[in-house]
Amino acid sequence: MVSQSHWVCFVAPGKAEVISEPLAPPEAGEVQVQTHLSAISSGSELLVYRGQAPTDLAIDDTLPALMGDFTFPIRYGYAVVGEVVATGAGVEPGWKGRQVFVFHPHADIFNTLPEACYRIPENISAENALFLPNMETAVNFVMDGKPLIGERVVVFGQGVVGLLTTALLAEFPLSDLVTLDRFPLRRQASLQLGARASYDPNQKSALDEIRQRFPLPGIYPGADLVYELSGTPATLNQAISLTGFNGRVVIGSWYGQKSSQLDLGGRFHRARLHLISSQVSSLAPEFTGRWSKGRRLEVAWENIQRIQPARLISHRFPQEQAAEAYRLLDEKPEETLQLILTYD
Repeated sequence: MVSQSHWVCFVAPGKAEVISEPLAPPEAGEVQVQTHLSAISSGSELLVYRGQAPTDLAIDDTLPALMGDFTFPIRYGYAVVGEVVATGAGVEPGWKGRQVFVFHPHADIFNTLPEACYRIPENISAENALFLPNMETAVNFVMDGKPLIGERVVVFGQGVVGLLTTALLAEFPLSDLVTLDRFPLRRQASLQLGARASYDPNQKSALDEIRQRFPLPGIYPGADLVYELSGTPATLNQAISLTGFNGRVVIGSWYGQKSSQLDLGGRFHRARLHLISSQVSSLAPEFTGRWSKGRRLEVAWENIQRIQPARLISHRFPQEQAAEAYRLLDEKPEETLQLILTYD
C-alpha cells in the first residue's frame, strides 16, 4: 500500500516549502521511520536556506540521505528522532518499535537502511537526542584543539555548536574560558554552561578587555587556544589577533560561498600561529589509530546525558509551519537558540 510522505524542501534562496510525495512500504533490507522531532541547524542549514552553500560541492559524501549537491530544490537537514514503524524483508524483527536517531532531512515518515539508524540510549530523551550531530561536532572541535591544563581559551560564536563546545571546555581545568557572541541571549546561555566571561565582539572595548585577561610574557601575548565558530569570515582576523605565541586557532565555521580576507601581514608569522581546520565528517589522522567515528559517537552520547542540551530549545514549530521557523531564524536570530520541528 502506498502512503504519503511530507518533506521540508528549499525551493529557492530564502524559501522553504513542505512537499508531498508517495511513500511505498519499505523494501527488502529497509526500515520505515515515523518522525517525532527534527532539529534545524542555525549554521550549515541556514547557509543552505539562504543559497550561500557552494553548488559545486557534494552535500555530504558520508551520509546516504544527503547525496547530491546544493542546487535548488534541496532537501537538507540531519537531525531526526523517530520510531521504526515497519520493516522490509530480511530485517531483524527487533527493529520494529525501536526509538532511533537518523541523519536525515526533515520528513514526517521515510524509508532508510537499518545501518543509518542509531538506537537512542534509554536514559536519553528524544529532545536531548536531537543534539547528537552538534554534540559530535563539539567533541570533534575539542579533540582537534587539544586543550591543556592551565590554558586560556577563547570561543567566538555561541550558536548551539559553540555553546556545546563551551560546555565541554568548561569541564577542563583551564585557567580561563572566554566566549564572544553578538546576541545577549546566547551570551547568557554561555555563562550558564561554564564560560568565565562572555563579550559582544562588536563592542570596541571587548577585545582589549580580553587581552588584559591574558598577561603572558613576551612580545606576543594572547590566548593559547581560540575557536572560530561564528560563521562570519571577518571574525577569523579577530580570532588571530587574540592568539598568543605559537597558539592554535581552530576554524570550525563553514563559510560556504562567503570568502575570508585574512590579515597575515602583521604578527601572524612572527607569532608562529597555527590555523587548524576542523570538520566532523572525518577524524584527524593522528586519532585514527585508536579512534573511530563509532567511538566518537559514543562519547557524544555520554556528553548529551551529562549536559542535557534540550534546555537550549527555544522554539517549537509544527512541520507545516517550517517556513515560519526558517524565517525567524534568518531574520531574528537574536531571539533563538535551538529551533525544532514537531510532527503529529
